[in-house]
Amino acid sequence: MRKLYDWTIRMAEHHNALWVLAFISFIEASFFPIPPDLLMIPMIIAAPRRAWLIAGVAMVSSVLGGMLGYAIGALAYEGLGQPILAAMGKGDAMEAFNQTFVDAGFWAVLGAGITPFPYKVITIMAGWTGMPLATFIVTSIIARGLRFFIVAGLLFYFGPPVRSFIEKRLGLVFTIFFLALLGGFAVIRFL
Repeated sequence: MRKLYDWTIRMAEHHNALWVLAFISFIEASFFPIPPDLLMIPMIIAAPRRAWLIAGVAMVSSVLGGMLGYAIGALAYEGLGQPILAAMGKGDAMEAFNQTFVDAGFWAVLGAGITPFPYKVITIMAGWTGMPLATFIVTSIIARGLRFFIVAGLLFYFGPPVRSFIEKRLGLVFTIFFLALLGGFAVIRFL
């Protein structure tokens, strides 16, 4: 675990780290299962003075990736969206979920954009259900902005103690993060 953490911190300081974060944030919003926080947090810990830039790159890339997810839902639901959602255990429940999502569209995008709930499910659903694109984009900017800038702010202002805590309790931090990630996928299965 320690070697992986040290490697991640070294990679977070690499000159191409922002491009890698942008790529991960983009694909995570439409089909990739790993959240960009895994790279964003070590990047901010390694270079706190760049916290706002890092959060901005994650937000913009995630919203653009969300638009790809929206397009998958709107234009290619049967061929791409359905298999992605089926792989997450939600293929059969989508028809029943459709009306609930339409009724709560803004709040669903906002909630998924902020929480560990996999954002890609909501991006595909927004396109499939025909949520107005402008509503989706504005809500995504708010949600992803809140998520990434709150993390950046916390790490910027409390970075040294957070880094110390993480490094002293790496196993515990990894376990909590992994459980939160699994919890997000479990929520999808049982919705």
